[in-house]
Amino acid sequence: MPSGSLRDYHKKRDFKLTAEPKGAVAKRKSAAGKIGKLRYLIQKHDATRLHYDFRLEWNGTLMSWAVPKGPSENPDDKRLAVHVEDHPLDYGNFEGTIPKGQYGGGTVMLWDVGHWAPLGDVDESMRKGDLKFAVLGERLKGGFALVRLKNRNNKYGSKGDNWLLIKEKDPYAKPGGKPVTERNLRSAKSGRTMEEISRGNREWHSNRVDEKDPAMKPAKKAAKKVANKSPKKSAKKSAAKPAAKRKSPPRVPAKKKTRRAR
Repeated sequence: MPSGSLRDYHKKRDFKLTAEPKGAVAKRKSAAGKIGKLRYLIQKHDATRLHYDFRLEWNGTLMSWAVPKGPSENPDDKRLAVHVEDHPLDYGNFEGTIPKGQYGGGTVMLWDVGHWAPLGDVDESMRKGDLKFAVLGERLKGGFALVRLKNRNNKYGSKGDNWLLIKEKDPYAKPGGKPVTERNLRSAKSGRTMEEISRGNREWHSNRVDEKDPAMKPAKKAAKKVANKSPKKSAKKSAAKPAAKRKSPPRVPAKKKTRRAR
């Protein structure tokens, strides 16, 4: 299926049952240029298996790859990325739950958002299977490459259109440390966790603490204290108590003066 078509996307979905946008191919054609013109995003998708959908705007749609282990900032990591059907640009705003029984049923989080710039001719690079580009997202930055695997029956155990997502060596590369997918457990759009999205919570409140999010643990006790204290209740209690009467110190009787005997 050539880039810029939504035929497979529409074929796989029943839009009477799913809240996913039907969308259409945008009329504008893409062109290589500075970052800021083309949308880039990643959606964390808990379907049959948890994976990350990596999407790049091109020719009126979002070219898409499913990355089972998620992106990495380590240039030594080569992440399997299965090329899937193009998605409409409207899909870049989607966050919610796809009903069970529907294609891709499960929870979807908008994990990263930003823009991208191709380094070279995109259409030619896609034909050759070697796409190099730079992203400027809230969580991922710098150069990346998508490289198609020649042998479709490969060690990754999938017969699909398999590519590898690889971080380029640049100032944004992080060879060590905690993976970016483990450091960021909340939506870049709403601040919600996957659990909150699946429950249908519409917004995230700062006094809700996610115990699974390491970044939130230090604030756990403080958040509970703030949540339990009510300014109105405290004010009522203060108003209900009568002002304490001040006790005056006991009066000490003056000593009588005695005349000295002459």
